[in-house]
Parts: sequence; C-alpha cells; structure tokens
Amino acid sequence: EWVYINKGDLWLEAYKTLTIMTINQALIASIKAYESGDTASSKKLLNKIIQIEPSHPDANSNMGVILMKSGDLDQALPYFKTALESNPTISQYWFNYIEALFELSRFTEASNLIVIAKRKGCKGQEFDKLSEKINSATFNQTIKHLKKLIDQGQVAEALLIAHKLLEKLPHSISLLNIIAAANRKIGNFDFSLDVYNQILQLKVSDAVYNNIGIVLAEQGKLEEAEKAFNKALKLDANQAQTYQNLGNVFQNQGKLEEATAAYKKALAIRPDYAEAYCNMGIALADQGKREESVAAYNQALTIRPDYAEAHNNIGTVLSDQGKMAKAIEAYKKAITINPDDTNFIYNMGIALQKQFKTQKAIEAYSRVLSIDPSFAQARAARLHQQQHICDWDGIAKDHDLISGLGISKSFVTPFMLLPLEDAPDRHLLRSKIYAKAMFPQKPLPLPARPSKKPERIRIAYFSTDFREHPVSYLIAGVLEQHNRSQFEVFGYSLQGNTQSEMGQRLKNSFDLFVDVQTMSDAEIALRARHDKIDIAIDLTGYTSDCRARVFAHRAAPIQINYLGYPGTMGADFMDYIIADKNLIPIKNQKYYSEKPIYLPHHYQAQDETSSIAHKTPSRSALGLPEDAFVFCAFHGTYKINSSQFSLWMRLLKKVNGSVLWLLETNDLAKANLLKNANAMGIASERLVFAKFVSQEKYLAQFKQADLYLDTFIINAGATASNALWAGLPILTKLGEGYSARMAGSLLQSLGLSELIATTEEQYENLAFNLAKNPLKILSIRKKIEKNLLSKPLFNTKLFTKHLEHGYQQAYQNYFDGKAPKTIVVPT
Repeated sequence: EWVYINKGDLWLEAYKTLTIMTINQALIASIKAYESGDTASSKKLLNKIIQIEPSHPDANSNMGVILMKSGDLDQALPYFKTALESNPTISQYWFNYIEALFELSRFTEASNLIVIAKRKGCKGQEFDKLSEKINSATFNQTIKHLKKLIDQGQVAEALLIAHKLLEKLPHSISLLNIIAAANRKIGNFDFSLDVYNQILQLKVSDAVYNNIGIVLAEQGKLEEAEKAFNKALKLDANQAQTYQNLGNVFQNQGKLEEATAAYKKALAIRPDYAEAYCNMGIALADQGKREESVAAYNQALTIRPDYAEAHNNIGTVLSDQGKMAKAIEAYKKAITINPDDTNFIYNMGIALQKQFKTQKAIEAYSRVLSIDPSFAQARAARLHQQQHICDWDGIAKDHDLISGLGISKSFVTPFMLLPLEDAPDRHLLRSKIYAKAMFPQKPLPLPARPSKKPERIRIAYFSTDFREHPVSYLIAGVLEQHNRSQFEVFGYSLQGNTQSEMGQRLKNSFDLFVDVQTMSDAEIALRARHDKIDIAIDLTGYTSDCRARVFAHRAAPIQINYLGYPGTMGADFMDYIIADKNLIPIKNQKYYSEKPIYLPHHYQAQDETSSIAHKTPSRSALGLPEDAFVFCAFHGTYKINSSQFSLWMRLLKKVNGSVLWLLETNDLAKANLLKNANAMGIASERLVFAKFVSQEKYLAQFKQADLYLDTFIINAGATASNALWAGLPILTKLGEGYSARMAGSLLQSLGLSELIATTEEQYENLAFNLAKNPLKILSIRKKIEKNLLSKPLFNTKLFTKHLEHGYQQAYQNYFDGKAPKTIVVPT
C-alpha cells in the first residue's frame, strides 16, 4: 500500500500503510510523479493499478507512454493494445499505439490502424500529420526494398512493383529513379536515359545529370557523358562524386592529365576520398608517372588500410617495373582482403607467369574460373600457359569453349588464342573487340598534310625487342640497308635492355635511336609527333609487353603493323599490314582490318649477313644418333598441339631409328612431351632436346638435321628463315590465317613449293617419303644452296627496296588526301 503526502507540487512516496488511495487518486499521483521526473514512482503506481484492474485503459495507456518515451517500444505495445481494447473511443489511445508502431518501422500495421481509427471517428491535425508520416515512411521503405532487390539482381521483381506504384504516383521522382536504375542494371541504357530525362521535366538537379552521365559512360558515349557531368557540376560544383565520375570519363578517353585534375578537384572537396586517390593513381600510372602513382595509392591506403583495389594497383605498377616478387606481395594483400576477387587473382597469375612459374600461374587462373567460369581472359590465359607446357589433356577440357572466347563482350588478349585455332574470321573479331576495349581514347589530332612532299620520308620503327630477339635478327639488315637519300630512319625502344651486341647493332643502324620505355604512351606519341615522323611501324603488335596504345594516340599519320605479330590488330588506328599474296591471299583480305601492302616475293625481312658458326658441332655432341634420320622441330612449345605431335610420333614409328629433335623450353613441357610419346609407344631416347645457345651456334646446329617439320596453326617464321639459311629443308602445310601461311610464303620465295602441303595427310606422306629417300633430301639441299643465291628470299637489298616502295606508295596516298588502300609493290 502507498500513502502520498502533498507537499506543494512535490509528491513523495512514503511506503507506509496509513491510507489506501482510490485508483483515481493513484492515477493522478502517478501523473504528478511522472511530471516531476520521478518515472520510477510513476511506474510503480501504474503497475499497482494494473495489478488491481488489468484492463484499466488510462493506466495501460500511461504505462505505454512512459515505456515508449524511454525507448522500450516493444514493451509499450501490449499496454497500448489493452487500453484500446478497453476503450476504443479515445483518440489518444489510437494515436499512441499507431505512433509506437511507426517508431518500430511497422508501417503496414500503423497504416492499417490509421484506417480503423478514422472509421472509429478519430480526427484532427495530429492524426493527419501522423498519417502523412506513415505514408511517407512506407513509401521510403518500399524504395529501400526496391533498391535492395536491384542490388541482389532481382530486377524484374523490382520493376514490377515500381511500375504498379507509378500508376498511383505518376510524378514520383523516387520511383522514376528506381525504374531508371533498374533498367541501367540490365543494360536497357536507352530506356534508362529516357526515364532520367523524364525526371528532368519534373525537376532539374545535378544528381539526375550525374546519373545520366553514368549511363552514357557505360554505353561508351564518353563525350556525351562528359557533357552531362559538366552540367551536373554547373548546378552544384561541390560534388566530389561528380568530379570523380568525370575523371573516370577522361581516363577512359585517354585524357590522363584532365583525369588527374578532376580527381584533384574531388579530393579538394573531400580529402578522405580514397576512391579518388586510387583512380588518380591509375591515371598517373598510365602517364608513366609510376612513383606518383604509388604515392596516390598509398594515400588511399592511409584513408582505408583495407582498400584491396589500391593494393592490387600497386602490384600492377610493380609488375610493370619488373619487380615481380614485390608485385606478388601486393597482390597477396589484396587477395587476403577480398579472397574471391577474380581480377586480383588473375593479376597474381600474370605475375607468376612473368616469373616463369607456369604451374602456379595455371593454378591462379583455375581459381579464377572456379569462382567465375565466364572470365574469358583467365580461361584464355590458362589455355595459353597449358600450351606452353604441352598440357593437352587440360586444353581438351576447354576445347568446346575455345571458338567462343573473346568474340562477344568479354575480350581476350588475341595472341593467346592464335595457336589454338586457324580461324582468321574469329581472330579478326577478337582483335576488334580487344582494341575497342583497350584503346577507347581518341587519337591526337593529325597535323595538317604538307603542301610539299619532304625530301626524305621520316620512318620510325617501334619495338619492345631491340635486343637478342628473333624480330631483331630479321630486321637488322633491312634497317642498315635503308636508302638514306630517301628516308630518315628512327628507332624507338619501348621496353627492355638494349645493351646486348644485337641491341648495339640496332642502335647504330638508326639515324636517331630513342629509349622511350620510361615515358607514357601519350608522351611517346607526342615525341614521335615532335620528331615529325611520317610513317610509324609497329614491330610488336599484341605480343608480350606490347604498347599498342602509343599507336592508338597516333604517333604518325601513317601507321603499319609489321613482323612481330602474326595477324591483324583489328584496330582502326593501324592503317596497313606488310604482307605478300601467299601470306594474305586477296580472298582473305576481309579478315584484316589493315590494308595490305603486298610485297612481290615475301613479307618477312631477312638478314643476308647472318653469321653461322664456322665449326658445326657433331651429332654426338648434340645428343643425336650419327646414322639415324633426324626430324627437327625447333618450335616454341606453345605452337605444338596433340594432333601435330601424334602425326610426328607416327613418323617416328614408320621411320626406323629416327629421332625428333626439339627445343628444351621448360621442364614441364619436356616431361609432358616424353609422357605423350611413351603413351604412343615411342621410347624417350627418340626425343632429343636441344639447349639454348648463341645465334651463330644455333644456326650451325641446323646442319645436323635432315628435315624440319613445321607446325600448322602457327608456322615457323624466324626459325624457318634460320633453318633455310643453314640449308635445312622445311616441310610445311598451308592453313587459312596469316600465322598458318608464314613458312609457305618463305618457301615460295625460295622456289621450294614442293615442300608445301595443303592437307595433314599430304604433309605426313611427304615427310615419310623424304625420310625414306636420302637422295631426294640431298637434291633439295642442293636446290636450297643454289636458290639462296639466286632467289629473292635472302636478298636483303632487294627486299628493302620493295619495302621502301611500299612505304612511298602509302605516303603518296596520304599526301593525296586518300584513305588507306591496298598497295601492290611491283617486282
């Protein structure tokens, strides 16, 4: 029992059994206690009342209010419900109960109770305001739910709900934004833009222009996206996100300095914007400013130590610098943070590949594919590495997928699939998709065409391989033979160490040699412009460490794909490809984005001064049997496939005691080749592996072989020249694409068409017949010896003259203001 003594406005609990209060007195006392701040006493009084009369409406309602005010909303609800059940005519009871449900975000229940309360006659401004709050909150909750559905990929469900609501709220900007975002998510970009423009009719805002810019950027409409972001910034120049988006557009356009400036503006507004630092790092790296790039990434990591993308990007810079161990450490940090990020694991694979840790690289690519089987670039990379180690069982598992790789939206590096299928139509498509994805920037504006032809045309050769490399051995003589009265010859070294003997020879062959490997792609293009280069020749294409972006920027008015890459680059910035009509028949021109410059005899440069070691090592010194037939196949192992190898093993079975002489490229390939040979009944000792030696000794080795066996999908190119120069007959088979016709081009030029097969069966029969007919082999050797002097293949001076004629015709065509066209150089 309680007694309360009135002392002015202060009511004190006495806990004495002096008087028993009535329920009304206790209710009043509880109110007074609550108003005085004595919540505990108020609750005790109300509890006492409810013990005596559990359904007392005022006591239950007041208890609910006290609990609600103290944040105990779930506990308040039963009291409000009891109050309403006891007396549903009191508007405040309804109001309290509905407000508690609202605070608990139980908007549907609250909304339903509003309807019931109004039926019971509850009216007033407070009810109207509460009703508006509930409706607004319900709507906002729906919008959040729709956004969640979109994020989870349940776009169709989100659109169904949104469109139904839009029928009731046709001018709802929030709903229209949802519909626009959902359509953007599923790639309905044009419809998304239509909806955003509809929103602009209702309300102009920077946010809408920003969203329009994002959609346009995703469509690849970068100039329009740039305009949209600038409109957004005109309305509100204090939006860091918009500057960040603008920077991304500049970056994708190749406007790297503008991109960097935009990121800096974003950071001026929001100094803790880690993403802006990270993207600025990418722009700086693309400018060749690697140290500044790493500094930007480290700033991002200072803000967000767990920023995996920044760790990954540092790894990429280190990889580009050749610091592979440190790059791998950076990738490991990124993967530790995001273990299932396929891009990080893929980059790790590339780094391991560069370290020649082939098996580990394959494991990395396999892990990528276990997470995302649609990652085309990882599958292509794995296949390419499997080719290098002759893992034909592994390749067979993906056989049915090969033709579809890189021919849709997902690009692959084109060179990776060249050895896997002779399909020039698909190789063109892959190159086009790759070029479009990798080089979206607009080229530098071309200089005005001269009104007068120069006395000497300035030609420049760009290469990552001005060193001991097959391309360098082929081109060196041509560079030295160029007619200096008609041409100024420049060399731009894009990558690698040029300090070797061959590197020094190449340096001396140019009128001006420039080491530009530390410069950005745009800076190299600008340097070529400064040097007033008329014709730029890319000797690298899409091979390892290529820098095709230099040509995407337009280093010169005329740009030519030549020698280093056995196929089309599929890029609108490459005007010509050097060829001959055996290499690219007229009917096959449709498979090349470049216009061919047809040389009259052969496409491949040769150096007639190539030196062969005076002393030829004996067969026994090379590990070869003295009296057996030696089939030679000094190919990169990535060119060899299971079908080709099976054919070679059949030849060994049919030609008693014969051996196959291969290059020892890596331990895994050697083990797999021996394993496959054994499985076909060929003893291990019948496969002999040659070690790498100097170029002169390498050429001399060919003299100890009897017949060179060519591969089918990618022929021998430089190696075919080497073998023929040493007098070794080559047997090849003509295919469809550039890479499958290289050796055939050389043999035609040397007058040895009898060594060109057109089917595998013909190839096998020719090889067998030659192996069984030593007199025929001897006759062909004598013919090679004679034709080396009389036929055009190794006439470097004549070849250079024809090549220069092609350059002159290309320049004349440009000077006349005409688009690139097929050029045929006369004999």
